[in-house]
Amino acid sequence: MSATTRHLINRQRRLAATANTTASRTASAPRTATPSRTREAAAPKDREQASERDRDRTPERTRDRIRGRDKGRARDRTRDSTAEAATAASAEAHARSRRRLPSGTVLISALTLLTVLLGCFAAWAAGKASALHDSAATGNSALTDTARTSDVKGTVAQAVNAVFSYDYADPARTDDAAKRLLTGQAVQQYATMIAEVKKQAPVQKLVLTTTVTDTGVETIDGDRARVLVFADQSNTATAASTAASATTSTPDSATSAGTTYAAAMFAVDVVRQDGTWKIAAIDTFG
Repeated sequence: MSATTRHLINRQRRLAATANTTASRTASAPRTATPSRTREAAAPKDREQASERDRDRTPERTRDRIRGRDKGRARDRTRDSTAEAATAASAEAHARSRRRLPSGTVLISALTLLTVLLGCFAAWAAGKASALHDSAATGNSALTDTARTSDVKGTVAQAVNAVFSYDYADPARTDDAAKRLLTGQAVQQYATMIAEVKKQAPVQKLVLTTTVTDTGVETIDGDRARVLVFADQSNTATAASTAASATTSTPDSATSAGTTYAAAMFAVDVVRQDGTWKIAAIDTFG
């Protein structure tokens, strides 16, 4: 083979190798260029967003946001004020409607309240009266202790018969009874009442007889009691046609053959002393 031929073959090989290298670079070029183009395409968007953020940070944008926020708060305060005003207006309207109740409704309400008050008062009064009655019944043995009541009645009847009976022939018997059965202010009261009888008895030969017909025990409180006495009295004068009557007799009287009859009613207060009931006061009812 000649040198010329070998030279041509080598040149063709170099040309083929060069062509292959170029083809390889051409085929791989799009794959390596894609990220660059992507970054180049995305860069404008990033720059726009950064520019937008920069604009948002400017004093003008900041003032605008503050003004918007203030306006929103003002609107909220306005709505709150409006709601409060509406609530106050509703309450005032309700109050006015209550003040403008019909007179009939007001009258019914007043009568209802009065009925309730009267009912409460009636219940209180009934309870109070019951308590007072129970208290009086408990403190008054005349209503609960029949044996003690009978003892008071019998003793008072005997005492009245003894001290208000007088015989001109035996005055000491009456005086002794008065000393035993009278006490306190009854002593002076009896002396005043019997004085006229004692004065007339020797002259007219007077005999005064008192007989208790009934007694009623009003109260018994411990050693004290009050007794209402009903009695018949007869005055017999053997020395004259008329006789003096006892001061305890009533104006209603009758006279027969020198004897005067009269009915008497009075009350005595008695106390228990030395084991017996004694007359402590005499009430002739004026």
